[in-house]
Amino acid sequence: MHIPDGYLSPSTCATMYVASSGFWWQALRRTRRQMLGRALPRLALMAAYCFVVMLFNLPLPGGTTGHALGVGIAAIVLGPWGGMLAVSLALTIQALFFGDGGITTLGANCFNMAIAGSLAAWGIYHLLSMGAGANSKRRLVAAGLAGYASINLAALLAAVELGIQPMLFHDAAGAPLYAPYPLHVAIPAMMAGHLTIAGVAEALMTAGLFAYLRRSEPALLGLEKDDVAPRTPRGLWGGLALLMLLAPLGILAGGAAWGEWAPRDFDDPAARAQIVAASGNVAAPTAAPTGLARLSGVWTAPLPDYAPHFVKSAGFGYFLSAIFGVGIILGVVWLVQLLAGRRGEGVAATAEERER
Repeated sequence: MHIPDGYLSPSTCATMYVASSGFWWQALRRTRRQMLGRALPRLALMAAYCFVVMLFNLPLPGGTTGHALGVGIAAIVLGPWGGMLAVSLALTIQALFFGDGGITTLGANCFNMAIAGSLAAWGIYHLLSMGAGANSKRRLVAAGLAGYASINLAALLAAVELGIQPMLFHDAAGAPLYAPYPLHVAIPAMMAGHLTIAGVAEALMTAGLFAYLRRSEPALLGLEKDDVAPRTPRGLWGGLALLMLLAPLGILAGGAAWGEWAPRDFDDPAARAQIVAASGNVAAPTAAPTGLARLSGVWTAPLPDYAPHFVKSAGFGYFLSAIFGVGIILGVVWLVQLLAGRRGEGVAATAEERER
């Protein structure tokens, strides 16, 4: 679901950046006040949680892999705007430092997973839980369905963006310039695994975390009124640490995610056979599309594929990558909090001087 560089045309990438920018601006504007207080650590936790959850690859039909997103619980806890920021931060760290998703396609990836996913999760949860009591089972079901819908909407949007490329962008001979498979291949290939395995995993994970938070800190879910901003349960930080320790399990699932093949895979007979098998046995190009090959090298991540070059063990490298990614997220949020605190002090000092 993390669309790499080269799979979308420059005009598609620009369009998706513009679309995402409007939502990012609104999210920053709407969450600015609450995020300066105790809510900011919750955003950091949700961003780190989403980052780590996406490291756990699941085997999907056709020999491909997928993963949960964490966007459902992030939107329920933080609201749709805070959820957008948390998931966008996780996706940005993944793209910049680990090459998971492209730089040119970051706007599209954030729109699909962070923006559309957050809006879908928040809307479905509140629609289905409307009028339900705090301890109602309907709220638990609503949370699970919110997670299920959010990941499948994100997958569908990615499939559409990939599938329209051959129709809109091709050379004089009709050969695709970017993503090679049209809509009638992309949509079934993407949705088969997400409607079943990945979607169910997201639903169970969202419902499970919702049940834990409802029991430990219902104010965090808006189920209890609290004059003071609700605290973040320590158990969540402990759960995040456990997920980081278990991160090496995420590489046990073999195969690549659909639509995330490297240009060299189109030249390799074995890799091409896997691409064809995962694409409904529709033939793949004999070489990487020219636009895909050209844009695929636009950015070289320092730790590509979560595999630090200085670590020989793939599992240990994956674990270190989890620590590094979470550390960057926490560092970014701490820096934002520090700068915001200084700005607040400056505004207060200016107001005091005016009063004098």
